[in-house]
Amino acid sequence: MEVRAELEKNNPCPWTEDREAEDHQRISLDLKAGLHPLKHKFVFWYTRRTPGVRTQTSYEDNINKVVDFSNVEGFWVSYCHLARPSTLPSPTDLHLFKDGIRPLWEDSANCNGGKWIIRFKKAVSGRFWEDLVLALVGDQLDYGDNICGAVLSIRFNEDILSVWNRNASDNQAVMALRDSIKRHLKLPNGYVMEYKPHDASLRDNSSYRNTWLRG
Repeated sequence: MEVRAELEKNNPCPWTEDREAEDHQRISLDLKAGLHPLKHKFVFWYTRRTPGVRTQTSYEDNINKVVDFSNVEGFWVSYCHLARPSTLPSPTDLHLFKDGIRPLWEDSANCNGGKWIIRFKKAVSGRFWEDLVLALVGDQLDYGDNICGAVLSIRFNEDILSVWNRNASDNQAVMALRDSIKRHLKLPNGYVMEYKPHDASLRDNSSYRNTWLRG
């Protein structure tokens, strides 16, 4: 699948002054090398869950960084060498997050946020995951600076895709993100999206149960 033109845009919007300086330096180096810098640097993570074990400590211990990338060329080299979701065992989580944000509820970038959740049949989840990865890397989703990352959770009977954002109390950003996800994934009408704040997940120790909002 072809990455859209947004992948080649040079329009950094960092989270802190230190991040801004790092992004400017990174982009400058990529341009000098003849590469196409992305707005954000990203990291792919992989988690192989232990069936029947739900503690947050065991989850954090099993998170493994796979690769990071900051330009179009690095993305394609990384992505083409990753195992396809259909080949991975259950339960497994694939994560794509902006650099500096760990895929944990407690991370400072995530703790006040939440996630939109979509459940897919296993036969189609890989295609929707790829479409979401391209939209995220290409900074194509609305309120992109409010997005932390995305997760594909591979389970026994279904796969679950989630998009994490920074601020669960910003209703405008939350709903705009929902609409943008639907639009970019061309989500069929039969699919229902659910939203859950991370603090609720911390309280009930569950990622996908007891969601708060459907739409």
